[in-house]
Amino acid sequence: MGYLNSVLQSSSQVHAEDGPVCGGGLSQNGKFSYGYASSPGKRSSMEDFYETRIDGVDGEIVGLFGVFDGMFHTYSVSDKCMNMNANLVANYPNPFLKAYCLRTGIVFLGHGGARAAEYVKQNLFSNLIRHPKFISDTKSAIGYWHYNSDAYSHTDSEFLKSENNQNRDAGSTASTAILVGDRLLVANVGDSRAVICRGGNAIAVSRDHKPDQTDERQRIEDAGGFVMWAGTWRVGGVLAVSRAFGDRLLKQYVVADPEIQEEKIDSSLEFLILASDGLWDVVSNEEAVAMIKPIQDPEQAAKRLMQEACQRGSADNITCVVVRFMANQGGTSRSVSA
Repeated sequence: MGYLNSVLQSSSQVHAEDGPVCGGGLSQNGKFSYGYASSPGKRSSMEDFYETRIDGVDGEIVGLFGVFDGMFHTYSVSDKCMNMNANLVANYPNPFLKAYCLRTGIVFLGHGGARAAEYVKQNLFSNLIRHPKFISDTKSAIGYWHYNSDAYSHTDSEFLKSENNQNRDAGSTASTAILVGDRLLVANVGDSRAVICRGGNAIAVSRDHKPDQTDERQRIEDAGGFVMWAGTWRVGGVLAVSRAFGDRLLKQYVVADPEIQEEKIDSSLEFLILASDGLWDVVSNEEAVAMIKPIQDPEQAAKRLMQEACQRGSADNITCVVVRFMANQGGTSRSVSA
């Protein structure tokens, strides 16, 4: 009968508050190996999470990999707190953000935390492999056709239901890769990024979801929101990504709908990199691929990327997952976007 939703291998994340962590593994069928490395970098807190998991589902060995970058906001809505923070609002550099806060009574006091990222790490892939179409129609299970019945939107809505503190608003990106048979599906929400090396070339298989992108800005404005400059382009002057899990206050505009890219796993596909923006802020796609191409051990490759980002002065948490594909027999490569 084969496997039925049995976890064959999974990383148990050590939350890297005190320093870097790394590890790796090999699939039971010998088709791929993986490694991860994660560090708080210059930050005092760790808001990145990762998942490296191999499951048996309906007789198929599947790989599930993800990087989740947490975001968190505290805010005040009471008259008393509004008065206490009047000076803060008065000093907001952007007049539109100042007017918004004065009109709504919402004052954003800070950011930092990892609740949403941890929740998505713990629940997203479990929700995905339980989807009845996970093997037969993986795109549909991820979120391609059935809004609110797919794993990604379901995980988002369940996280929002679980949040009881109305003055805390957490969010998370998700850069995920699902290996099923000879298919690699990359599903991305936010600005963590996925890059493959195919035929020696660096190819981005996700795009960073930023509010100033023409289609993203149009979607946000069509929903009644706005995008403005506040150090960088931000949704409502607050959030620098246009898609995320969580982020209750901006949920109408900041959706958790993934963009999906499918790649055929064949002999030209060498490896995959998933990483948070702590890497991509200081290392280009081409640099990352060239840097680890000679490194056969994916754990050492992930560690090399993390160390390079630290050496280049990355100001953020840094998390990297590398999946290296073994010598596959196959024909012409293809890719399909969604």
